Amino acid sequence: MVTRKTVAALAACTALLAATGCSSGFGSDSEPKQDKAGKQKLTVLIATSGDAETQAVKAAAAAYAKKSGNSVSVEVAKDMNQQLAQSFAGHKPPDVFYVNSDQFANYAKGGSLYPYGDRISDADDFSEQLRTSFSYDGKLVCLPKDTSTLGLAINTGLWKKAGLTEKDYPKSWEELRTVADKLTGNGVTGLVTSDEYQRLGVFMKQSGGWLTDPDQKKMTADTPENAKGLNFVQSLLKSGSMKFAKQVDTSWGGEALGKGKAAMTIEGNWLDGGMKLDYPDVKYAIAPLPEGPAGQGTLAFSNCWGVAADSMHRTAGVDLVKYLTSAQQQLAFADAFGVMPSRTSALKTYAEKRPAAKAWVEGNAYAQGPVTIAGFDKVLGQFNTDLQSLRTADPKKILADLQRNGEQAIAKGN
Repeated sequence: MVTRKTVAALAACTALLAATGCSSGFGSDSEPKQDKAGKQKLTVLIATSGDAETQAVKAAAAAYAKKSGNSVSVEVAKDMNQQLAQSFAGHKPPDVFYVNSDQFANYAKGGSLYPYGDRISDADDFSEQLRTSFSYDGKLVCLPKDTSTLGLAINTGLWKKAGLTEKDYPKSWEELRTVADKLTGNGVTGLVTSDEYQRLGVFMKQSGGWLTDPDQKKMTADTPENAKGLNFVQSLLKSGSMKFAKQVDTSWGGEALGKGKAAMTIEGNWLDGGMKLDYPDVKYAIAPLPEGPAGQGTLAFSNCWGVAADSMHRTAGVDLVKYLTSAQQQLAFADAFGVMPSRTSALKTYAEKRPAAKAWVEGNAYAQGPVTIAGFDKVLGQFNTDLQSLRTADPKKILADLQRNGEQAIAKGN
């Protein structure tokens, strides 16, 4: 019999799942019954960047099905976080699914993810930084499906029109300021980025700062180094040589670059797919991000392939993930929609085939991974809201608020 107390707790779990990772097995320590049939029926839920990614994943799933004898149904999520939350709370999750880094700790803490890392014999082929991003309580929970870093994308047509050459690609903040000023005018802004820490955070890293310490046990947001990074961005915004994408009537840096409204933008290797699709005639180059006072700095991004703790097909689900993260399949995904392989061995092959992506590939060596603390997604959401007014706001106050909010999240998350 279900008590009123249990009903109330389940209702609370459903409401809070996306933020707190409430366990989908609430009120029960029992393991889900596993399907012992020879052929398994797997469901996969993905968030997609477009038709190219959708078709590539479906093709890979079909190839796996043919090879294994298991059937695989791939569904594209309309709202990934909401759909996962509802499926976990209802005890009917997909067997395999994308897990974004900002939600990973929420789901891992709540017990919604099946930790299968110890079943991957060659896990060390994935970089330490990526494995750390998807580990919880010292255990590798899920494999990163790909990797991305940020570089400086340059509209070479506008660059040449301004009388600049490859020798002028900026290597320092001051050189970035100089070329951004020179490129601004006649409807063109020197540098255009999104107004979020996922882009502006590179300046914090390049000045020697970051949001937390390496172990993610302590907030390090309210520091002179981070303030120096945001102050530099603010100076560019005030000069007019840098604008946020929405200020030039675009939704992201790639659109601003493609429409000729930005001479430069800060974007990841997903830019290739967007430019080929929407602006195939626009020529561009990718350079390393300019160094700051503390040297080079970029950010790394990835999702992992999650397997549901409540899945009745765990073994088959892990088998599917092994197939999808094989070097051969990762290179096929790279060809299809522009992502970089998360396997070190495959990344080397990728780099040899795509010399134009050199800056993105080499960025993996010094990239800063995401913060993966349960509940920290709300902290970052507020930080992004505050960054929207960076041109006129006090960077020190923004960082002080981030410090306070982050300390509260760490206290709850750890």
